Amino acid sequence: MTKILIADVDGRTAADVMHPSLTALDADVTVGELHDYFATSSSRRLAVLVDDGRYVGAIGSDELAAAEADPGAPAREHVRRDPLVAPQTPAAEARDHALATPSRRVPVVDEGGRLVGVIAIDKHLEGFCGTETPL
Repeated sequence: MTKILIADVDGRTAADVMHPSLTALDADVTVGELHDYFATSSSRRLAVLVDDGRYVGAIGSDELAAAEADPGAPAREHVRRDPLVAPQTPAAEARDHALATPSRRVPVVDEGGRLVGVIAIDKHLEGFCGTETPL
């Protein structure tokens, strides 16, 4: 199995290089629940909140740790709306947004505001997570 390399973006869109499987959390979660979410997997670097499938915002694990918020506080008070990309965004632009964030992840949101995936750069800064294809 090989994944699409971050340098191999010519002619590709965000939809071509996004990871289509993303766990989204309900927009009503608390900061404590976000901490628990990140604690369950060392590969989780971004929490995305949705309300009835519509994108509300995202927060990286490092951003959450720096916020020092009350565990009972609503998480939506600490999320950011940007950056995000549309499925038709050029892959190079989506990659650059992801590389500019501490989590190396950027939500992909369609024109209706629905979360459809995430641009995720691997830990080696070489490929797009979730794009594995057979050799």
